Amino acid sequence: MFLFSSGEPDPIKLGLINQSQSTIAADFSDLVIDEPLFEITQGDLQSLRQELINGDQTALILIPTNFKQEEDSTQITLLLDASQVRQAGAIEETLNRSLISIEREIRGIEPMFNLEVEDVQARPQRYIDFLLPGILAYMLMNLCIAGSGFNVVEYRRRGILKRLFVTPIQAKDFIVAIIISRMVIILTQISVILGLALTLLDIRIAGSLASLYGMVIIGTFIFLCIGFFLGSLAKTQEAIRPIVALTTFPQLILSGVFFPISALHELLQPIAHALPLSVIVSGLRGISNDGASLLSFNLTTIGILIWMAISFFIATKYFVWKEVAN
Repeated sequence: MFLFSSGEPDPIKLGLINQSQSTIAADFSDLVIDEPLFEITQGDLQSLRQELINGDQTALILIPTNFKQEEDSTQITLLLDASQVRQAGAIEETLNRSLISIEREIRGIEPMFNLEVEDVQARPQRYIDFLLPGILAYMLMNLCIAGSGFNVVEYRRRGILKRLFVTPIQAKDFIVAIIISRMVIILTQISVILGLALTLLDIRIAGSLASLYGMVIIGTFIFLCIGFFLGSLAKTQEAIRPIVALTTFPQLILSGVFFPISALHELLQPIAHALPLSVIVSGLRGISNDGASLLSFNLTTIGILIWMAISFFIATKYFVWKEVAN
């Protein structure tokens, strides 16, 4: 009931009991039967009441014997088991709307107004337009975390970090230098993918490319810092692989890459919104689909600022030159 399987809701199984012999009651019954929202079964009160108890009917509608004159107000009874029907309120609302429409048809009354819905965006939202920002963000995370994490482990294994340790260079200076160098490579890779999407898939970017690239640069900074932190936890190339997988794979599922976070269970939504990939996906999607600006201040901006601070802190705080972090 009310679950969309093929684009339309399932009809309500409705038992109809007409106890009136009037013409208006017969006309009313015909209109109820013709209503596409209802799957009507006609019968007497006793048999249909038993079907309702057995679960074969969702609700019963009883037309009383005094249903005679159009001018008189008559109470129509709706019978249902509210303890077994979770959508009792929705069913009642649907019935009320349908009965009002039927009443207007019987009385020949035109509606006072009609509701016209106008899409202010003036452009259709395709799934590929929704998907691209999520794919870009996930590619960005993989390129950054895997790249920086594996590089740190390899530099430590080959003794490069050990030799740098004896120089005046500090951890934050080394991390910033690597971030800048890796950012050039990552921006080139992202540009190739974005260019193919714009030319071959006819992707439409509502916001400016400057804002989009600004968000990519911020995401690169966050994920490279996280990669440095993860690289400090691993001692070998074999150890860094499961650590990276445990960090990236859950975010792929929870961060709204393929579907909105609102589709998740209510208990998971706060956790999903707090993930670093989620804030970058939201930022890229806001710019790409909604025309938002990089400088606009909202919850996504707050999340980005928080993760920039957290990622840089853990990257510099736990970065180790010679041994793995304890």
